[in-house]
Amino acid sequence: MKLYFSPGNANLAPHMILEEIGLPFELILVDRAKNEQLSPEYLKLNPSGRIPVLVDGELVLFETAAICLHLADTHPEANLAPAFGTPQRAHLYKWLMYMTNTLQAELLTYFYPDRLCDDEITATQIKAKAEIRVGSMLDILEGVLKENSEKAIGKFFIGEQFTILDPFLFMLCRWTRGMTKPAKLYPHLALYLEHLSKRPAVIRAFEKEGIEAPYY
Repeated sequence: MKLYFSPGNANLAPHMILEEIGLPFELILVDRAKNEQLSPEYLKLNPSGRIPVLVDGELVLFETAAICLHLADTHPEANLAPAFGTPQRAHLYKWLMYMTNTLQAELLTYFYPDRLCDDEITATQIKAKAEIRVGSMLDILEGVLKENSEKAIGKFFIGEQFTILDPFLFMLCRWTRGMTKPAKLYPHLALYLEHLSKRPAVIRAFEKEGIEAPYY
C-alpha cells in the first residue's frame, strides 16, 4: 500500500491505523509548499487536490474517513472496528460521521475562513465563530469520555476497544492546539489524549512524519 501524505495533515489518522495494523506500506510525501497536491499527477489520484490518498493494489481511495473504514474492513484481524451489524458498529459509524462531517468541517472553516469571504475583517469574524462552534463540539466529545469514565467502560472512545475513531479524534484534537481552549484543556479529553499518545503506533506515525512531541 501507498499513503500520500503531508506532515500533520488528514493523513495522520490513516497513518496511525496503518502502523497499528503492522503491514508494510510506503509513505509518499506531497509537498504542499510546492503545491504538489495540485499537480496533474496528484489530481489523477484525487481530483479535489486534497490529502491523503491511499493506493491499495488497484484501488485508489481518498477521503480520510473512507480510508479508515477500508483499512478496518480489509484487516479484520487488527480488530479496529466492532462486528458488522452490531449496535457498537452503528455507534462507530455515527461518531465517525460526526467527527468528519461536523468537527473536521468546522475546523476547516477555522483554518481557512478566507475561502468564505473576500475581506480580512470578515475572515477574522468567521474564524472566531468557527472556534466557538468547535468548542461546543469538543464539549459533546468531552461528555462522552466523561460518561465512559463514570461507567468504567474503557479508556477508548467507544469503550474497551481501540477503533479507527481513536486516531481520527486524536488527529482532530491535535488541530485545536492553537485555539484559546484546545482539546487538551478538557479534563477527560486530556486524559484520553495522553493515553493515546503513548501507543507505539501513534509514536511511530508522528516520528515518520517528522513531528516532535508534544503531539497535541
